[in-house]
Amino acid sequence: MTLWPLLGIVMVIAGFALRLNPLLVVVCSALATGLLAGLEPLAVVAALGKAFNDNRYISVTWIILPLIGLLERHGLQQRAQSLVRTLRGASLGRLLVAYLAFRQITSALGMKDIGGHAQTVRPLVAPMAEAAAAQTHGDLSAEQREQIRAMAAATDNVGLFFGEDIFFAIASILLIQGVFESAGHALTPLQLSLWAVPSALCAFAIHGSRLLRFDRRLGRGGTGGGQ
Repeated sequence: MTLWPLLGIVMVIAGFALRLNPLLVVVCSALATGLLAGLEPLAVVAALGKAFNDNRYISVTWIILPLIGLLERHGLQQRAQSLVRTLRGASLGRLLVAYLAFRQITSALGMKDIGGHAQTVRPLVAPMAEAAAAQTHGDLSAEQREQIRAMAAATDNVGLFFGEDIFFAIASILLIQGVFESAGHALTPLQLSLWAVPSALCAFAIHGSRLLRFDRRLGRGGTGGGQ
């Protein structure tokens, strides 16, 4: 057994310490490790290609994020705000309550990645919430805009956290099942997910009331602090 392949780890540490391109460091380290282990160059490249192909869906995230940034640069947020201004009766509270319901329902169906801070809240939900608040309450201060963005992000968190446990195939449900089973309580994932429904309903009622109260405080000139 030779220890030469471990030099790949040293290369990774040195490359990161020198702040070199991470992708270049990892690829070069992988190639060096394979060659030092006695593999042929084509075998090393084939192993890298197979690993990339087996995990190709992970790379989708790095494609979506630049796409969202490009859309924002070309006016995605402004388009979202314009859409809200065309809706009659649209208000900050109603909009965020509707998004809370959407986030909880889709998460309960297992579609927990359909929303999120980077892909939904920042480019769509927060600008739409700001436009709805400005349409109802007039010009907003910088502090009020920050409060609205924080509430939009919190709404996504609450909807996801209390909605995903209703989906019985989620990792958290399986973890809870394992803990109960180790304690001698045999429960199925479906039983656990059903008990998550009351918590989700309470979370919707509590956070929904916070959103509506926050909207009213903006109308009275407050910032919604302390909610």
